[in-house]
Amino acid sequence: MNHPKLNQATSKLFKAFSSQRFPSAVVNQTIREVKSQKKNQKAKTFQKRWCCFNNQNLKIVKKGDFYTVSFPTLEKRIGVPVVTRPYQEAWLNRLLDGTAKQGAAKLYKKRKKWYLAISITFEVKPRHETKVMGVDVGLRYIAVASVGTKSRFFKGNRCAFVRRRYAALRRRLGQAKKLQMIRKIGRKESRWMKDQNHKISRQIVNFALANGVGVIRMEELTGIRKRATSAKEAGRSLHAWAFHQLQTMIAYKAEMAGIRVEWVNPTYTSQACKCGHREKGNRHGIHFQCKKCGYTIHADLNGAINIAKAISGFAV
Repeated sequence: MNHPKLNQATSKLFKAFSSQRFPSAVVNQTIREVKSQKKNQKAKTFQKRWCCFNNQNLKIVKKGDFYTVSFPTLEKRIGVPVVTRPYQEAWLNRLLDGTAKQGAAKLYKKRKKWYLAISITFEVKPRHETKVMGVDVGLRYIAVASVGTKSRFFKGNRCAFVRRRYAALRRRLGQAKKLQMIRKIGRKESRWMKDQNHKISRQIVNFALANGVGVIRMEELTGIRKRATSAKEAGRSLHAWAFHQLQTMIAYKAEMAGIRVEWVNPTYTSQACKCGHREKGNRHGIHFQCKKCGYTIHADLNGAINIAKAISGFAV
């Protein structure tokens, strides 16, 4: 059966292509969801989509200490209690008290469990603090944050150990031609890395909030692999650690807190001294010592300070 053009999709046409029946409200919202992603669609065959809802047909209520979501079915409207975590409850409470607005929602199943993803919009009040914090990302230290005379270091040794362990496991599985297992542990590793990035980014933003930061500056990391001292180091550490993902998480968490994010040119941030002298020989691993004035400091901390000052200007 030939499928109609996307802009001609309706709940009536939907019935001709679906083996299941759904309430028209759910069908129409799912169609709107598909249309909203039109520019990014490359599939030439039908794909199964999870049910979508909007703020008119999906309701959230709180009964005692528990939250319930209700949505329409063919027979009647049903309410389902949901399992929540404290940070999720904070957002649900904002939906209930009107300080956040509920958008589209998606009900889906993953690893034998059902989940409900709800989009939320809310107004962010920009912070008026003038302090600037620099965040440097690197190999031995995943991230170093600096504001004024205070700093936070996030070591990368545990990450490096996990990366080496997974790399060794992939080699053994590759030799045994177990491609499915390679993909499986790859997904497991990605989930672990994402969790680490979430935790580090949250600590960095909390550190910024605790120190009255109004602006966070980070390097624009196009071409970051050039920093590694060898191809082996670049492939195992830089590519694998997903610095871009970490920076993205810092950026959106900061913006949600009203902190402005600025991107700077990374040129010379690791080589420049506070006296103005810069050369490659100033840095030796994690040690920085200026060849001109003798100033000594942790190299990654020096990088974070230079990033905060935007010594090489802002990225275009």
